[in-house]
Amino acid sequence: MARLHEYQVIGRRLPTENEPTPKLFRMRIFAPNEVVAKSRYWYFLSKLHKAKRASGEIVSVNEIFESKPLTVKNFGIWLRYDSRSGTHNMYKEYRETTRAEAVTSCYQDMAARHRARFSSVQIIRVAEVKAADVRRPYIQQLIQPALKFPLPHRNTRAAKRSDRSLIIAKRPSTFY
Repeated sequence: MARLHEYQVIGRRLPTENEPTPKLFRMRIFAPNEVVAKSRYWYFLSKLHKAKRASGEIVSVNEIFESKPLTVKNFGIWLRYDSRSGTHNMYKEYRETTRAEAVTSCYQDMAARHRARFSSVQIIRVAEVKAADVRRPYIQQLIQPALKFPLPHRNTRAAKRSDRSLIIAKRPSTFY
């Protein structure tokens, strides 16, 4: 289960006499809950347009669910993050079952590799990538059709419970 959820947040500026029907702005936000999703919405909207929470309203907040959450897919994530030296753009690929899980693992990866906190990472775009269009070699090695994983050390168990023993005089032979 992913720590983050995907929300669709729709908001607008408050109606005024000059603008009785203001333009609606829709964003897909990844956040742990609705409250954080609304907060991130206003954070991004204030950077993109001249709008802020005091002079605006949220029209709707909906959680977006994956259409096929049991199939493994390749996701490409475009992001920017603030490091100690500056702001950087980045493209990363993940192999997950849902968009939310891919973004969750992206945040974990950014924290591990680049020491980037949740607040300093901005997800620009998340897209499902076809197997032929995968760029990163660490994902390409997982989409080979005849992929096999070795089982180097296996412990064989006796078929019948009566043949099993708690104490055995010799060490197990775990190689083949």
